[in-house]
Amino acid sequence: MVRRGTRAAGGKRTARTDVAGSGRRLRIGRLLLVIALVLTGTKLILVQGFDAQQLSAAAARQRTTSDSIPAERGSFTDRSGNVLAFSSEARQLYATPRRLAEEQDKAHAEDPSEPTSDQYKREIARFITQTLGDRVREQDVLAALFADTTYTTIGPLIEPALARTITEKYPQIGQEYRATREYPAGENGANVLGGARWSQDARKIQGRLGLESSLDKLLAGTDGKKVSDTAMGSDLVIPGTERELEPAIPGSDVELTLDSDLQYMVQNKLSDYARKTGARSASAAVLDAHTGEVYALANDESFDPNAPAWGPDGLGNPAVTNPFEPGSVNKVITAAGAIEDGLVRPETVLQVPGKIKVADRTVGDAWAHGTIPLTFTGVLGKSSNVGTLMTAQRLGEDRFNDLVHKFGLGETTGIGLPGESAGFVPAREDWSGSTFANLPIGQGLSMTVLQMAGMYQAIANDGVRVPPRVIAAQTGPDGVRVPRPRPEGVRVVSPETARTVRDMMRAVVQDAPQQQGTGKAAALDGYQISGKTGTAQQIDPDCKCYSNDTYWITFTGIVPSDNPRFVVALMLDAPGGGASAAPLFHDVAAYLTQRYKIPLSPAPAPVQTLQVR
Repeated sequence: MVRRGTRAAGGKRTARTDVAGSGRRLRIGRLLLVIALVLTGTKLILVQGFDAQQLSAAAARQRTTSDSIPAERGSFTDRSGNVLAFSSEARQLYATPRRLAEEQDKAHAEDPSEPTSDQYKREIARFITQTLGDRVREQDVLAALFADTTYTTIGPLIEPALARTITEKYPQIGQEYRATREYPAGENGANVLGGARWSQDARKIQGRLGLESSLDKLLAGTDGKKVSDTAMGSDLVIPGTERELEPAIPGSDVELTLDSDLQYMVQNKLSDYARKTGARSASAAVLDAHTGEVYALANDESFDPNAPAWGPDGLGNPAVTNPFEPGSVNKVITAAGAIEDGLVRPETVLQVPGKIKVADRTVGDAWAHGTIPLTFTGVLGKSSNVGTLMTAQRLGEDRFNDLVHKFGLGETTGIGLPGESAGFVPAREDWSGSTFANLPIGQGLSMTVLQMAGMYQAIANDGVRVPPRVIAAQTGPDGVRVPRPRPEGVRVVSPETARTVRDMMRAVVQDAPQQQGTGKAAALDGYQISGKTGTAQQIDPDCKCYSNDTYWITFTGIVPSDNPRFVVALMLDAPGGGASAAPLFHDVAAYLTQRYKIPLSPAPAPVQTLQVR
């Protein structure tokens, strides 16, 4: 007999032993099951509790996409409120044809009263065509909706209101934001305004040239934020799912000091005159005599910022970026300094020879003559280089250099236009003996048309130069207009000196027998006009010396001189046939007096003695 609990012959376990082993395995299995349930419960608690928000956010990110809401770009207006640039919103309709078909077929299967996808697409196409009229053909809309694609655009850019009409009735049709920049005046003022374009990467209008570029942040505003649901496994937005999170803040509107009508007139007159005289280029500036505000800033070439493509011609703004040697208009510095320091009076007679030697350089007048008795007024009126250098030597190099900088030369005006040049004035320590043979007569230094206008603005404004400005004010998204502060003025000479020099320069446009000035063509019937002609030799690139047949021709004048309202500065680059800028000044001055209803001068300017007999 074999005992229980012992091994039987052959080493096999007894029945008792098998039962015990099975019990242990059962207990271990139960323990493992309990542990698994505990772990699963713990994970469930973590997922549904502690990790729920994070996981939910991750899931949301997978089925939604965030995007910016472009802010409306601010506009430009001129001083009278005429709009020069504004942004126009548009919308691009789009659809997801495959998804639309799947959803509509599913809806039809669930409810046979619902149209099939083909019927629904034809219904949508009819409505879009009826809404947009002749701007789109029904067959083109059908072709888009029946395209075997995940995304397609429909029709041209349209107004937001029309797009909303369509997408509200058919949410399966989406709309994408677009914006265009409109310039109602075309080329008028484009050198100042510049241009802006839609950037697909930034999904907004961005400034590319001129004030559109330099004021881009001010105009652009602050974009908002939105989220949209996207189709599974793609970044395509499901139409009708957009939600706004943060509204966009519009950009500021900018009011310019420009008079768009005057700008148009000056720009066209300048262009016509440049062609007539054969000038390579031409620029002009019109400033308010007292505030320095820029009423017009023009070049003979411009561009249309509305055009699909720009340039390369006419994109810049040479009136502020291209300096030139001004010639005799620079003689106002010597005149102002000599009168201010009491070295001469207008009637002081100078015995002016035909030539003068300064260091190693001999300088003559534009016309041949022996020694002649010119009044100091005559030195300006006849634009005598010799008489000017005689007076400048009495003034002295240091005093002259001080006045050059007080008149604003050698530094930018701070007007805020891109690429502004400071021109060139040689540093005082770099002057040679012959430098002072050039600077007083407007050679050996350079300036822009805007700087040249600023010099004469100081004379027109009783000796105070106010740096020019082109931005009058800005209006923020809150609707509050904030004027730009007027730049602080610089006292150049006394009021008495400025008025004296102004009166002397009336002789430039004088046309009296034997007492003619160099700019009589600038005279304007009924008004006293002060001004100064200029002719500056250009550098011959072959010999690196001054040319005898290529010149910059300039004229700067004050309208009217007895009660200054405007300063007009003109430059012609290498015109042919001995052309003068004085006739062009006359035309601009005539327009100014009519447009602004400037009263006639109480009396004609008295005839001044230029050369003593």
